[in-house]
Amino acid sequence: MNENAFVRAVKTLEFDKIREMLIHSARTEGAKEKLSAIVPSADEVVVKRLQSETSKAKELIVLKGSAPFGGARDISEALDRAQRGASLSPKQLLSVASTLRIVASLNKYAGGRESLGCLAEYFGMLQENPFLEKKISAAIMSEDIIADDASDNLYKIRREMRKTENGIKDTLAKYTNGSQSKYLQENIVTIRSGRYVVPVKAEYKNEVKGLLHDTSASGATFFIEPLAVLEANNKLRELKSAEEDEIEKILVLLTEEVVRFALQLTMDCRVITDLDCIFARAELSFKLDASEPILGGMKRRIKLLRARHPLLPKESAVPISLEFGDAQSTMIITGPNTGGKTVTLKTIGLFAMMAQCGLHIPCDYGSCLPIFSNILADIGDEQSIEQSLSTFSAHMVNVVEILKSVDEDSLVLFDELGAGTDPVEGAALAIAILERIKALGAISAATTHYSELKLYAIEHDDVLNASCEFDVETLKPTYRLITGLPGKSNAFAISSRLGISDEIISRATELLKDENVKFETVLSRLEEQENSLEKEREAVKKAKAEAEKMLAEATEKARGIEERTEKEIARAREQANAILASARASSDFIFDTVNQLQKEKDKADAKERLEQSRAAVRSELRRADGLIYDASAEKDKEDEEYVLPRPLQKGDPVLIYDIKKKGTVISVEGKNAVVQAGIIKTKVKIKNLRLLDEPVVVEESVSKNAHVGDLRAGVKNEIDLRGETGDDAWFMVDRYLDSAITAGYQSVRLIHGKGTGALRAALWRYLRSDKRISSFRSGRYGEGDTGVTVVELTGKHK
Repeated sequence: MNENAFVRAVKTLEFDKIREMLIHSARTEGAKEKLSAIVPSADEVVVKRLQSETSKAKELIVLKGSAPFGGARDISEALDRAQRGASLSPKQLLSVASTLRIVASLNKYAGGRESLGCLAEYFGMLQENPFLEKKISAAIMSEDIIADDASDNLYKIRREMRKTENGIKDTLAKYTNGSQSKYLQENIVTIRSGRYVVPVKAEYKNEVKGLLHDTSASGATFFIEPLAVLEANNKLRELKSAEEDEIEKILVLLTEEVVRFALQLTMDCRVITDLDCIFARAELSFKLDASEPILGGMKRRIKLLRARHPLLPKESAVPISLEFGDAQSTMIITGPNTGGKTVTLKTIGLFAMMAQCGLHIPCDYGSCLPIFSNILADIGDEQSIEQSLSTFSAHMVNVVEILKSVDEDSLVLFDELGAGTDPVEGAALAIAILERIKALGAISAATTHYSELKLYAIEHDDVLNASCEFDVETLKPTYRLITGLPGKSNAFAISSRLGISDEIISRATELLKDENVKFETVLSRLEEQENSLEKEREAVKKAKAEAEKMLAEATEKARGIEERTEKEIARAREQANAILASARASSDFIFDTVNQLQKEKDKADAKERLEQSRAAVRSELRRADGLIYDASAEKDKEDEEYVLPRPLQKGDPVLIYDIKKKGTVISVEGKNAVVQAGIIKTKVKIKNLRLLDEPVVVEESVSKNAHVGDLRAGVKNEIDLRGETGDDAWFMVDRYLDSAITAGYQSVRLIHGKGTGALRAALWRYLRSDKRISSFRSGRYGEGDTGVTVVELTGKHK
């Protein structure tokens, strides 16, 4: 890019302010310094790579949060100093350790390389060095504190120092606490020039033998080192000197370790800086609510969808949409002052600069920008008294420099091209400049008030007209950009609303040339038609949004109905399985009865027992037949709460509802009843019993094994609870456990699936306090793993 033109464009397009926002998003000093010199790249490959890096960093921030750059310092100067032979200070060594900790944190943040995409190369170059980081951190506690165990010799020196200091304090305690305390200004021990002294009153200075080190500002206090601690103070000073020498040796040794890993540390520092720059671009993208633009390609066109200038408040900024380039390489923007023409120009130029620096732009996804070799702008009033330049001359100086730099890959922006001189000559000059730029193949946009440029755009297919809307009623611009339609300056309407008399406005209208009047009239009609069409478009858009909302709601309802239907089908399937199980149990009962009669056919009461068996078979068949034909009615009855017509008594015939077995009440115990069902005696909750009218025929001759097999035929050794909530699942399990115990199972399986583990946790909470359960565990390999719970039963009901 032309350097002078670029510097002017940075200022006029306010890219320097975007750069400041970017710098504030960076966390390390190295990144801030690098970003302060950021410039747009004209290399399409480089720009696309920068954009991909920014997008990937945004994705990582969404998934993992911000990258851990906190505490990173620029250690390049320290590394350079160490390589030249100088020892590093504790502060510099701590910065090296901090950098190594950040390297470790970034590697932990990265996790698996497969999710990093284009950033994998950066994270892959980071090398951890826990050896050096721990060695520095163990030796240096802070910038001015070296750890005692940084070396064995330092530990010995400091131990001797503490011993000597304690001896000095014990000796001086005789002065502060003994008979000589009357000579002291205060009963304290203090330090002067690195030696322990006592504060003696001026009038008693000769009573305390020793060396005078200092006096107070008033002269009332003499700070004297008693002779008794003179030698100990000398020894302490020697030890402090030895301590300083030992610390210097430690720093030299640590510096040598840093030099040994200098190449690796330099690489880490550069990678951290590069990554911070990338994540700073991503953070700025979030702040601006920006998106990645589509760059380059075969078509050279600018397409911005709902673009917002990044320096305007998001709440009040009016988005603009525009598209030009290719067949229409020039756009002419017209409209009243303060209507948003200049902001539109700046938005186009600023977005081009941001995109070519790897920054996302605040507009909707699908916006397109070419890659420009030059971004040239002449915006604003640059008149100069010192250089004797008028507004027109200043603009022309810029235009001359722009024309020297422009090429087919340039973007050129003009604000009020040809203004500041005779309107006729200015308009002709503006048209000639635009034609020259168009001939060179560049893309350009210009704002103007000249009607000649409006007509020029209408007459040429390769020039696009655009206008900024203005509300004459409120005298306020709407800041909406309308493409394909030239704008009116609205000078007469604005002047009239501001108080210029109708007489003056009428005279001004008469002075306008007929062709200008006709042109303005046509523009007014076009504006009215555009406004009408825009309202219709908004109405259609609103109706479409409402229709889409209704469709979404209908789809959601249909999905809900479908899910409920699937659940009903599943329940019906379970009920059908229960009916089939009952039918099998009935058939087994019939065959067992027939076999028993075959064996007893020679007995005297065989005929009577035959009739009883026939009655029992008919009863079983009627019960099975009723289950088959009244399945839907049975489901409704299950949901109803049954109430006994009277309290149960011993000898009452009852139906055990959940397993559909008849029995006789033997005794009633509170909320439970002991029931004889065939040869099995079981305790059942009263709410699970139904009182029968006919007596129960007990077949004592039916074998125990046959009866248990009959009960088990209707009860499986597992129950499927997948898709149920915790409370609903336990309700099902509670009933199922009673049935399983009655059927004689010692262990059963609860199938709850793996999922999030919430259903399993809810079931286990209930199982821990249930007396029917002796133990439970997760399924093993081949049993269903953690998706199944295996329950061992005690064989006793609640």
